Amino acid sequence: MDVRAGDTLTMKKPHPCGEKRFLVLRSGMDFKLRCLGCGREFFIDRLQAEKNIREITREESSCS
Repeated sequence: MDVRAGDTLTMKKPHPCGEKRFLVLRSGMDFKLRCLGCGREFFIDRLQAEKNIREITREESSCS
């Protein structure tokens, strides 16, 4: 699965604050995510995260 820093992930299960969308801050063997609801940052295993990803939204950079 191609997940990069700057992507927004929509997960199957919500964060305890109720938000299901997370910003990817770092990717590798694990992901560093920021909740878009409360702003909390945390690490999650890549395998665990990939099982729970429902949608990946990538911000397209427009270089003109």
